[in-house]
Amino acid sequence: MDRNIPLLVLSLIPGIGPARIKAVVSRFPDLRELGHAGINDLTPVPGIGEPLARQILSFLHHPAKQQDALKAAEEQLEKLHRIQGSIVTLLDAQYPRLLRETDDPPPYLFIRGALPSTPFIAVVGTRKASPYGRQCAAMFSGELAANGFTVCSGMAYGIDMAAHHAALESGGSTVAVLAGGIDNIYTDPKGKLWPRIVEQGALVSEEWIGSELSPAKFPKRNRIIAGISAGTLVVESDLDGGALITADFALEQNREVFAIPGNIFSHQSRGTNRLIQQGQAKSVTGIGDILSELQEFRRNPSENDSPRNNLRDFQLDGPEMEIMEKMGRDTLHIDLLAEKTGIDIDALLVHLFDLELKNAVEQLPGQMFRKRLTSH
Repeated sequence: MDRNIPLLVLSLIPGIGPARIKAVVSRFPDLRELGHAGINDLTPVPGIGEPLARQILSFLHHPAKQQDALKAAEEQLEKLHRIQGSIVTLLDAQYPRLLRETDDPPPYLFIRGALPSTPFIAVVGTRKASPYGRQCAAMFSGELAANGFTVCSGMAYGIDMAAHHAALESGGSTVAVLAGGIDNIYTDPKGKLWPRIVEQGALVSEEWIGSELSPAKFPKRNRIIAGISAGTLVVESDLDGGALITADFALEQNREVFAIPGNIFSHQSRGTNRLIQQGQAKSVTGIGDILSELQEFRRNPSENDSPRNNLRDFQLDGPEMEIMEKMGRDTLHIDLLAEKTGIDIDALLVHLFDLELKNAVEQLPGQMFRKRLTSH
């Protein structure tokens, strides 16, 4: 029997949700022991109690119910195999640490692709994004990805899509948490984006393959986005937007919440402005506002992935050397870099193109440039 089947079977028992499954797993790391457990073994488990303990044992010892559950679990793993997916559970060491620490983590995650090892940050917002919102989502997501964060969002239209796309364009990783199964990418039916996400990150869901969408599944999805992430950036949201639900989940787990201030006359910014006004989110206007709060999650660079200290390794000419020196360790817009170097923008773009070919610098969305973090 596949080692994941007992957990899938457990999740099919009526009345037992993620929080209670987490408690049961903590008490019975080897779920096969549940078949030999008695009422006195289950009752002390937090959140179980005698009525639910009897219901669990009745289910596990009912031949027909157990057989149906085993068949459903086996079929689910077969469907997962057919779409080249994988599963990671609370019993696995590779289960995301921050998500495991939440009150009601999903017992398992179905995955297409691979979960990145870099820290996650959620970038979320309205489906009815304004040009300003899309621009902000692209700028912040691209820079976060370039600074070693995995951009996590819900693959909804609007802000979510802009965030995923910018992370991919920057060469970084991104994870899309779906409200339906990982076989049903309903917002990208033609596959314009999701195959790239699978290549540079993952599609993730706790919902079974083949399950139907329902309104109740979207808040469940949002709790995963917030729980798996070190912080949540709300780009644009009205007062009743789903992104605010994600922010609420993040606050409940004592995670950092950031919001981009917006036009006071725009409905798309009423939610973000209120988060800031009520002190629930830090107002951010640049990438440094986020990085300064999440320093503990940033990986300590090793000798192999730290910036080169000797500029001669790049075989640079005079203007290129000056550009690299003026750039320092910052991510700079082309206009600011032109001001710092005194080089005309047209000439500067030519030099930057040459520097990109030498793998000395990289361009991010929004005409932003930075030194490469790794040697090639």
